[in-house]
Amino acid sequence: MVSLEEELELSMTYENFEDVPARKAASRRSVEDFNVPAAAPGMKMYRLVVVSFGLLCILQAALNISLRLTLFSQPNSLTEERDEMKRIYLDLEAGCNNLTEERDDLKRTLENYVSQQNSLTEERDEMKRINLDLEAGRNLLTEENHGLKRTLEEYAHYLQQGWVYFSGSFYRISSTMKPWQDSRRDCQQRGADLMIINSQEEQDFSRQYKNIIWIGLMDRDTEGEWTWVDGTQLTTSFWHSGEPNNYDKRNEDCVNINHHDHTNSWNDAPCENEYFWICEKKM
Repeated sequence: MVSLEEELELSMTYENFEDVPARKAASRRSVEDFNVPAAAPGMKMYRLVVVSFGLLCILQAALNISLRLTLFSQPNSLTEERDEMKRIYLDLEAGCNNLTEERDDLKRTLENYVSQQNSLTEERDEMKRINLDLEAGRNLLTEENHGLKRTLEEYAHYLQQGWVYFSGSFYRISSTMKPWQDSRRDCQQRGADLMIINSQEEQDFSRQYKNIIWIGLMDRDTEGEWTWVDGTQLTTSFWHSGEPNNYDKRNEDCVNINHHDHTNSWNDAPCENEYFWICEKKM
């Protein structure tokens, strides 16, 4: 801003500038009044110098004013520019912060979406596994139902044919007598074979029939090596006392149940003998 001293200096300069034409007019009037003769050429030069000096003073004053205004206004302009730049910077910083927050929100939203997508994918895969398990279970149950249906049909069929069910197998006692080999052939034609006894329970079950009956045990291939009709070796036996003995030096290669009143009721006999027989069909 312009100080008080500078204002006084400017006013004095301006007053001096205004006094020059006034003084010139007064001089002219005084010369005219007193009929002073026209100024000599030297006087004109003096006047020209005075006017030029006045103009220089005016220019100098204008220059001083311009310089002072420039010097005083430039800091204010820089301050305003600085403040404007600060405002722009603050606006940009606020905008950047807002963009950063929006970016973070978008990242969180994306992460939540990805997490939900992964969770849905896992649930879908789990549901697929459950559906596959259920389908496999349904198929298994369907097969079991069909198997049970076939089993029931077989039960009904064999029961109608006079078979007796015990411990997982059907048994049938013949009504006629035949040699061991013919007896086995009859069982095979019925989809079964001569009875195989593997437990005390089966042995007790076989003793309820009081007739002498062939079972599926023999040593025809190798003497003394008793083998069941399914090819397995004898492990559990129920020989009657003194058996097997090849009685009277005969080839007693086939086994029947004879001594029904004893827990151990097996007896070896010639395979050509004719007895009743018992067939077994495992379910």
